[in-house]
Amino acid sequence: MPAPVRPQPRNRPRGRSRPAIRVRGLTKHYRSVTALDGIDLDVQSGEIVALLGPNGAGKTTTMEILEGHRRADSGEVQVLGIDPRNATPAWRNRIGIVLQGVADFGTLTVRQVIDLFGVYYTDPLSVDETLGLAGLTEEADRRLNTLAGGKRRRLEVALGIIGRPQLLFLDEPTTGFDPGVRRRFWSLIRTLRDQGTTILLTTHHLDEAEHLADRVAVINKGRMIAIDTPARLGGRRTGTTEVRWRTPDGPRTVRTRTPTALVRKLTTEFRGEVPELTVTRLTLEDIYLDMIGQRA
Repeated sequence: MPAPVRPQPRNRPRGRSRPAIRVRGLTKHYRSVTALDGIDLDVQSGEIVALLGPNGAGKTTTMEILEGHRRADSGEVQVLGIDPRNATPAWRNRIGIVLQGVADFGTLTVRQVIDLFGVYYTDPLSVDETLGLAGLTEEADRRLNTLAGGKRRRLEVALGIIGRPQLLFLDEPTTGFDPGVRRRFWSLIRTLRDQGTTILLTTHHLDEAEHLADRVAVINKGRMIAIDTPARLGGRRTGTTEVRWRTPDGPRTVRTRTPTALVRKLTTEFRGEVPELTVTRLTLEDIYLDMIGQRA
């Protein structure tokens, strides 16, 4: 069994280095439908950015334009310093795309498929290193038609990273995963980020965005409505907190920006434990649903 791959120090953007992705005024129309309406976005080298939004918001269209698979109607797009419309083989060697579904390779083994894809890159990872990063070492000699869904998704990631991409695109990477498999997949993504890979991902899982992303960007109806860290998005860090407790006259609920001071005051008033005390801060899901107008 090959030695485990050791994570390298996290490659953080410094100073005024050029962003891995720079988008200004991006628009795209499909007949009478406006898919993108003036999107601006920067993704710095070495960070994970999660692209959030309801179905039809413009996430997939944005990703396809950045990958060079779809043309924008207008706007400026720079991905690793290149307009994807002018993509060259050298540029494609620097990006990785994790597709939704591996093609049918019949009875080929995991190792054989990874080896086959490595031929398309000028400086691929070794097959054993790719297997190790994707957590597929023990499945190396299994045939594709015997792999469970979670393992097949790891193979899709393996095919996306074998070319040593500087930038990795992940579209709904954990769709269909059970909770345990999702957590192991998150560990893989963090390892890639710690080794310096820039990652742009789309997801409908708010806990996934919170655990993985350095920043989250929210798109709704083709417009970028917010971008910030998960902790600060939409004023979450300084937003109101809900404090609940029970008084002799019944339950009380107060929303406050200074919950610690309120709890301290209640503790003094009750001379100890506060009956049925709960302190609830806004979750990322609360903020997100408010932004897209879907919070109950």
